[in-house]
Amino acid sequence: MTFMRTVLLAAVPLALAQVDPPGPPFPNSTYPNATDPLTDSGAMWNETSPPSYPSPWGTGLGDWADAYKSARAFVSQLTLTEKVNLTTGVGWEGEKCVGNNGAIPRLGFKALCMQDSPLGVRDTDFVSAFPAGVTIAATWDRALFYQRGFDMGSEHRDKGVDVQLGPVVGPLGRTPEGGRNWEGFAPDPVLSGIAVAQTVKGIQAAGVMACTKHYIGYEQEHFRQGAPPTSVTESISSNIDDVTMHELYLWPFADAVRAGTASIMCSYNQINNSYACQNSYTQNQLLKNELGFQGFIMSDWSGQHSGVSSALAGMDMTMPGDIGFDSGTSFWGANLTIAVLNGTVPQWRLDDMAVRIVAGWYYVDREANQVANAPTFSSWTLDTYNYQHFYASEDWTQVNYHVDVRDEHAADIRNFAAKGTVLLKNNGALPLSGNAKLTAVFGSDAAENQYGPNGCSDRGCDNGTLAMGWGSGTDNFPYLVTPLEAIKAEVLSHGKSIEDVIDDYAYAQQNALARRVTDVGGVCIVFANADSGEGYIIVDDNEGDRNNLTLWHNGDDLIRNVTSFCNNTIVVMHTVGPVLVDSFYDNENVTAIIWAGLPGQESGNSITDILYGKVNPGGKSVFTWGASRGEYGADVIYEPNNGVLAPQEDFAEGVFIDYRAFDKLGETPIYEFGFGLSYTTFSYSNLQIAAHAAPAYTPTTGDTPSAPTYGVVSNNTADYLFPADITRIPAYIYPYLNSTSLSASSGDPLYAINYTFPAGAYDGSPQPLLAAGSSVAPGGNQALYDVLFTVTATVTNTGSVEGDEVPQLYLNLGGPNDPKVVLRNFDRITIAPGASETFTADITRRDVSNWDTVAQDWIISSYTKTAYVGSSSRKLLLSAKLDLSGVSTSPSGPSSTTYSSSSSSAAGYSSSSSSAAGSSISSSSAAGSSSSAAGSSSSAAGSSSSAAGSSSSSTPTVTSSYGHSAHSGYGPPSYSSTSA
Repeated sequence: MTFMRTVLLAAVPLALAQVDPPGPPFPNSTYPNATDPLTDSGAMWNETSPPSYPSPWGTGLGDWADAYKSARAFVSQLTLTEKVNLTTGVGWEGEKCVGNNGAIPRLGFKALCMQDSPLGVRDTDFVSAFPAGVTIAATWDRALFYQRGFDMGSEHRDKGVDVQLGPVVGPLGRTPEGGRNWEGFAPDPVLSGIAVAQTVKGIQAAGVMACTKHYIGYEQEHFRQGAPPTSVTESISSNIDDVTMHELYLWPFADAVRAGTASIMCSYNQINNSYACQNSYTQNQLLKNELGFQGFIMSDWSGQHSGVSSALAGMDMTMPGDIGFDSGTSFWGANLTIAVLNGTVPQWRLDDMAVRIVAGWYYVDREANQVANAPTFSSWTLDTYNYQHFYASEDWTQVNYHVDVRDEHAADIRNFAAKGTVLLKNNGALPLSGNAKLTAVFGSDAAENQYGPNGCSDRGCDNGTLAMGWGSGTDNFPYLVTPLEAIKAEVLSHGKSIEDVIDDYAYAQQNALARRVTDVGGVCIVFANADSGEGYIIVDDNEGDRNNLTLWHNGDDLIRNVTSFCNNTIVVMHTVGPVLVDSFYDNENVTAIIWAGLPGQESGNSITDILYGKVNPGGKSVFTWGASRGEYGADVIYEPNNGVLAPQEDFAEGVFIDYRAFDKLGETPIYEFGFGLSYTTFSYSNLQIAAHAAPAYTPTTGDTPSAPTYGVVSNNTADYLFPADITRIPAYIYPYLNSTSLSASSGDPLYAINYTFPAGAYDGSPQPLLAAGSSVAPGGNQALYDVLFTVTATVTNTGSVEGDEVPQLYLNLGGPNDPKVVLRNFDRITIAPGASETFTADITRRDVSNWDTVAQDWIISSYTKTAYVGSSSRKLLLSAKLDLSGVSTSPSGPSSTTYSSSSSSAAGYSSSSSSAAGSSISSSSAAGSSSSAAGSSSSAAGSSSSAAGSSSSSTPTVTSSYGHSAHSGYGPPSYSSTSA
């Protein structure tokens, strides 16, 4: 532990319970000794985001071509107001889903239903409650990623949903306390990228559009929307440099785009002091230009802060449509109609919005996946009959059809959760035989919420067993099998005895029962948890983000009490992320430790399958378990640090989060990223690396076509007045004008104010493609995905039972500023006892590349690169240098070559190829959402709002805002672009 770390932790004692005041650091979010100096030019206080205009128009790249052809034909038939209707939500509680845009009844096009969540269908009945993203990630299983996506998509489809608001890769998990980390997968871009890609493919194969969220830099709940409850007037700014953006936070979004995600949701926060939903650099430059995203960008609910500016900066759909919930006001709607008529939004930009939205509909074949009475539920009530327009209390009708869409998903959910369970410690206590004379279960986390599994709105409490976090990323349980009832059924099936104490504070009863268990040679099972969620709900003084990393309900005390008397104590934790286990992990009376994640409705059955050996655990931890919060390098900002202005969250640690931070800082984790035990053991041998011929990397050149328009916009404002046959619904957002006078219809006293928007925003002429972009398919330059090497290794089951192992491939890219290792591939393999299987993993050009801030492209440095294969980020048993000289950079290079290596390893990592990676001893062990009514709805489509970056420049500056380029040693000449 470094001196600076010691000083820091000594000066600011860590909180010991979840209700304690927030911990360090303040006012910065990166610990002093964890900063990366190379971020200084792009992760600075009051950093600015460069302008990037015009907003790229979709061209139907790759397999989007047919969808674009159909969408263009459809949009060509639309009037101006019909196009606007596609882009604008009708308002909170205006229709039956959490978000609905306007319909086009003339052509029989129903309003789209946008519905949470990333783990199931929110706010309705007879749906499944799936394991959270963090749990499915812990399976490290591509097939299960896909199957979960398909199952969830099927349930959304059968409920009549058009867009599932998920999956999540933002937050990525910069800080372990982040409130919504559990909705996503892991604080690693590759694991998250593979998981999000497979999930998107699964959802969309079921005929529903996926909305990957939250784009981008949305890493904490505090200050995500400014006030309330503080006096802060603006959302927090995530200040991120160019390299960190590309190599860490943008990486999984690129995978989602390449997988074909139909939609991406822009987030609440600012990036470099420009709101995400009107940040022209992140939306126009990175997402639509560099990554070639062909779908539509949707705002988070009330995440829009302007009208014209957000349109020009690339946003395509506003949700839920009103500025403040139920305000009846909108930046778009009629104001977007006005903006097109007065020229502040060009027709081609509106047409592009409409084409992108409709193309997503065709891309997943929504036409062939319709259901009767869609949507078949109301998000606002579970009553069979209620108002169609809930807020306005109009149109009483049947709103819920109570369609059971669960199919046979319970078996999948049970399997997902069991496969995502991580065995952290096992001194031979597991698996249980069922023959223990007395089994004692302790802790409220084993039992029912006294109000029922859905008794707290959006799961906003921590009562009973924890199976999902809280917030909009939840859904209703159809039932919840608790650990206590499942364990009880198992014990009784063996004819044995079971007792429990589920009151976390009944110390005398805990002690008495624990003492009896030891007397008869039984087993104690202690359940504890740690919860978090979305910032609009506060639980036990935790405003979404956790205040600390301790177990809730004094879980440490519960474990201490039981282990004081019981010499065979198994600890099971349901947590949203890492917790501090330093007080008990090496206690000799703690004979096993299990992380059971957030398992969903089959919680008890899944953990019982693991405890009693029906499923051999094969999950691996998707985050690092440290001994103190300071070891993680970065933390949440809990208090304002910029007066009433936007809090400044400098991502000064750069790419060094989670295991990368531990490696950089020389910290020894208790359980490392990628770690997990099994009831069997494995050995690794015979590392082979084959180098493949690949064409030379060619930066993309050329221009786009000019911006197309579809149909003719009449300049006769009378054509856009409210139709005489429409009965207006209160607070409903319409695209129609109140008057033939645009200024009178806007009602904005500042209408026609002398304000200059970026000149480049109106340029519909052919635009240059970016070097890192593509003219072929989404996802960036397609040469990034060329396979340069194939790695193989032999994995042998050296134990006596069948088990799953997850071999992991890491790379060291060799540069002085690169992480020690970075994950690049993995697989989950089932191996019979005594048998061997071959682990095979590809290494792409992207995997060995770094982002060059000067060239604004990916390059391969001249530094030596080393591949490692092992069972975790710290147990890397095999290694070999990558021979880049054998990689062809021309289309007609030599054929593949193969070479072998010895089982050597980087210093500080386990290097014994014969050690059992799955042994019972750890290699690291010492033994909602109120909306901000920003701006007036009568404003001319937000014309008084600034464009992203508050710049009127028409020429994007692509090297000045994010870059490391000002620092010697990063970028040329250290990184040579000639070998890319």
